[in-house]
Amino acid sequence: MVDVILGLQWGDEGKGKIVDFFAPNYDLVARFQGGPNAGHTLYVEDKKVVLHQIPSGIFHQNTINLIGGGVVLDPVTLKRECDLVASFGIDVKKNLYISERTNIIVPTHRALDKASETSKGTEKIGSTLKGIGPAYMDKTGRNAIRVGDILDKSFITNYIKLRLKHQRLLDNFHFNEDISGWEDEFFDAIEFLRTLNVVNGEYFINNKISQGQKILAEGAQGSMLDIDFGTFPYVTSSNTISAGVCTGLGVAPQKINEVIGVSKAYCTRVGSGPFPTELFDATGEELRKIGAEFGATTGRPRRCGWIDLVALQYACMINGVTKIVMTKADVLDSFDKLSMCTSYLINDEEKKEVPFAISKVKIEPLYQSFDGWSTDTTAIKESAKLPATMNTYIKFINEFVGAPVKYVSNGPGREQIVAL
Repeated sequence: MVDVILGLQWGDEGKGKIVDFFAPNYDLVARFQGGPNAGHTLYVEDKKVVLHQIPSGIFHQNTINLIGGGVVLDPVTLKRECDLVASFGIDVKKNLYISERTNIIVPTHRALDKASETSKGTEKIGSTLKGIGPAYMDKTGRNAIRVGDILDKSFITNYIKLRLKHQRLLDNFHFNEDISGWEDEFFDAIEFLRTLNVVNGEYFINNKISQGQKILAEGAQGSMLDIDFGTFPYVTSSNTISAGVCTGLGVAPQKINEVIGVSKAYCTRVGSGPFPTELFDATGEELRKIGAEFGATTGRPRRCGWIDLVALQYACMINGVTKIVMTKADVLDSFDKLSMCTSYLINDEEKKEVPFAISKVKIEPLYQSFDGWSTDTTAIKESAKLPATMNTYIKFINEFVGAPVKYVSNGPGREQIVAL
């Protein structure tokens, strides 16, 4: 069976640490969507490591890691990460596998991303400019180059055809970008990619399932950034929800077992787009400061606010979440009073549903207040020692969203997770 770990908010929920925590219990960890616009932060030997492409199980010697066909892969980023992982004594050629069907990000995808974002002016999406959107557009437009293609003698010819197509689009934008340096890096990385384990991903993972091995599917961006069900158009270009596991890895729906959702104890968002509970006051700044809320990929300061239970319940519903991991609970340690959004006021009507055109309506979040725990929780190891007010906070979340919080992360360290 396949268990799934994914984010329930707008990303940055701390999925990397959670995957790393659970990985020893699994034989294989697989990425099923997204690209280098996602940054999963881990702490290895007390050193901060950010992974953008490689699954977060890579630092466990006995765990196989698979990059699935639903991912868009930047070979340059991959090579850089493989060098980083190797510096910790991990042999990526032993336990990293890449599906033939994985789509490749080429240098002109990055140029197109930049050109498109620049053309939007004040209506920018907040793209990370990593080429993700244009790469997925080529996938749906049936123009993409995939990892399996680099082993074919026609690879260079197909690459040139794609580059010329992109150049015509860039000319339409009246946008010029010197990609010569990018191309040198790209082809060097392609040579490296050819030395890795390229496999028929869907047979690879289904054979592991048939052998009774335990599989963990790792999501990239959060559920509220899903291309279909997120806060459109301020979303990513792939399906970030649990349904994306099936299409991104080639496994059948009945193979999905647990869906573990990761949510911060509050809310953050990077980039543009609606964020009903965003705080523009000293409290929001305090959350950012204490939580060190800066993007793992871009370094951009994250927008901060109270937890949004309307959005969280929606994410739990569409994912079929069976248990929740609540991260960064320790960030709330110093707050005397806490708030949770329990409904939206839209056009003078109280709503408990995420609206279709959320980016076009004015939402006033309605809050319920809670006492904070005002104590340092970072050293707590057992659930019985958690403050009573934290338990009250968690119980309310459980009842509201219809899925239980089973773990609380109370610090960045791998060992700072309390099972409830």
